[in-house]
Amino acid sequence: MKDYYTILGIARTATEDEIKKAYRKLAHQYHPDKAGGDAGKFKEINEAYQVLSDKKKRANYDRFGTAEPMSGGFPGGAQWGGFPEGFGFGFDPQNMGEMGDLGDIFDSFMEGLGVRPRRRTYEKGSDLEIQEQVTLEEAFRGISKSVRLRTFVQCAKCSGKGAEPGSAFEQCSTCAGQGEIREQRRTFFGSFSQVKVCEKCHGSGEVPKKPCSVCKGAGRTESDRDVTVQILPGIEDGQLIKIQGMGEAGERGAAAGDLYVRVRVRAHATFERHASDLLVHANVPVIELLLGKKIEVPTISGGRIAVEIPAGFNMKDNLRVPGEGMPHIGSRNGSRGDLLVSFIIKAPKKPGAKAKKLLEDLEKES
Repeated sequence: MKDYYTILGIARTATEDEIKKAYRKLAHQYHPDKAGGDAGKFKEINEAYQVLSDKKKRANYDRFGTAEPMSGGFPGGAQWGGFPEGFGFGFDPQNMGEMGDLGDIFDSFMEGLGVRPRRRTYEKGSDLEIQEQVTLEEAFRGISKSVRLRTFVQCAKCSGKGAEPGSAFEQCSTCAGQGEIREQRRTFFGSFSQVKVCEKCHGSGEVPKKPCSVCKGAGRTESDRDVTVQILPGIEDGQLIKIQGMGEAGERGAAAGDLYVRVRVRAHATFERHASDLLVHANVPVIELLLGKKIEVPTISGGRIAVEIPAGFNMKDNLRVPGEGMPHIGSRNGSRGDLLVSFIIKAPKKPGAKAKKLLEDLEKES
């Protein structure tokens, strides 16, 4: 059975907003159209979201492990031991929430077999997403940028431990150092012992004798963090850069989240970008065109290049200049897209006698 909560990386108590936020983040990360995307993972994420974002489907999933409605006591109309409608013992699946979900029941079975549930570690830090703008020239060359963000960072005083420097940890009095609390739960199978994570020590089994005066035992504080972002040549508008471990610091030394930087490339006054190709418009005086002169156009590298219009070229088309566009991101050989030149024919205001004679001669030859 798929664990949709694990797939989205959220708790079973997650709110609708938390579910939506987790889905959007993962959908961005694994979208097949993005570099490093994963079509299979993306499909799995969508499946999880479709169930958990629907109240009825989520309720069925939480109770029975499937989003399908119940019929005859079990998903899909299944019945056990020939007892219709929930074994014939007056069991109503809709009241199952009062006795605990199937996860609790199976946890109890495992506990009865002597298999101890894994203790919960402290909360991992959340992932963060920020936006950073660059110019087209910066996207062409690549650039290292320093950004500052406000987030949870590891407490400097206690180094993330949550205790005053020099202060030791002691056994949690609530759970007697077990990191878990055992409760009796009544289910349709009978009475079982259910194990829950201790809320005081969060499953670690110990608490600081003297909590840190700065972070109050959390191991982290809110502060500004400076992060260096390496933007590779050829980055496209909207692409995400992942910086591992630069999100929120976790509680009491737990792993930090990741930072996602969404790059926005500003529109350019001269060039239009089309993936790795660049489009530039060039005004061409009709006389220069007729005389076959080369036309100079700007390039993204800051220089200018002379292009020759081939004989019989349709001026409505764009002239392609190979290798003068944007770098292909991640390319090892430094390959680049092309420069596309769109010509705008510029007629003279009032041609002189010689120009008129030349145009008439050209008309006769054509």
